[in-house]
Amino acid sequence: MIKYYKYRKRLKRFLALTGYEVKEFDALLPEFANSFEKRMKKYTLDGKERQKRHYVDYCNSPLPGIGEKLFFILSYLKCYPLQEVQAALFGLSQPKANQWIHCLTPVLQDALTTLGEVPARDMADLVLRSKGQNLFFHDGTERPIPRPLDPEMQRLFYSGKAKMHTIKNNLLIDEFCRILFLTNTVEGKQHDKKLADQTKYVLPKGSRLLQDTGFQGFTIADVAILQPKKKPKGRPLSDLDKSINQWLSSLRIRIEHAIGGVQRLRIVKDKIRNWKRDFRDSVMEICCALHNFRLKFRPWHYPPIQLHLFVDI
Repeated sequence: MIKYYKYRKRLKRFLALTGYEVKEFDALLPEFANSFEKRMKKYTLDGKERQKRHYVDYCNSPLPGIGEKLFFILSYLKCYPLQEVQAALFGLSQPKANQWIHCLTPVLQDALTTLGEVPARDMADLVLRSKGQNLFFHDGTERPIPRPLDPEMQRLFYSGKAKMHTIKNNLLIDEFCRILFLTNTVEGKQHDKKLADQTKYVLPKGSRLLQDTGFQGFTIADVAILQPKKKPKGRPLSDLDKSINQWLSSLRIRIEHAIGGVQRLRIVKDKIRNWKRDFRDSVMEICCALHNFRLKFRPWHYPPIQLHLFVDI
């Protein structure tokens, strides 16, 4: 049975199991404790409205302390084992593990929201957060799901690009790879550009947005769109266009790194098996927030962006 305090002393294994170093875990723990206490005053473990009885950890609880609880939910998101496996690792039954997963997931989401790490889901919030920023990147990411049984749902969720049934989100990041905005979770058949059009981005005037050719034709008023040039039919690209494309790709790699940072958590990389309503959207939001929180302690360093090179491109 996994014991949280035992793994705190094994730093590499702790990082492998949770995605966080011990100092990052400890920084998240106080707010997680506050959110857990707030939730358990209102709800029971299975999500029902609490009556008179107060929550207490019973003496032989397999998750006796708040550290154990945070370790439990982070390890589940990071490794995404079968619930039967997660239960066996922590000395629980599968139904009880399921209860704890769906209890602690909103607690973690609330803690990250309080810390200001959750990406905006509404454009009004994004405008407030993005003051002073003038360089943004966006792209889509798909997650596999089990093949739906209904034929109509099969057609709706089948992604011709991924050649499987998927769900999709678009992410918007800044130049430091922090995820600023996350779209709603939609069916995999929907095109990246169509989702961006439906989202109706509102970015600061005079800012710049880098995108790939999958967003061909997408524009925002008073925002410069920077996108690699496609090769003309029957003609090669000029050397200048090739150089510009290479330079843009060296900048746009940041959005790929950000998506990869989120997908360190296997729950948004592997085929998601949970069917609870809105859970698939919630875990994507949580994983983006966990990525943002990690960057506060381990920021990524890139060469300075030469802003004067944006002129006349």
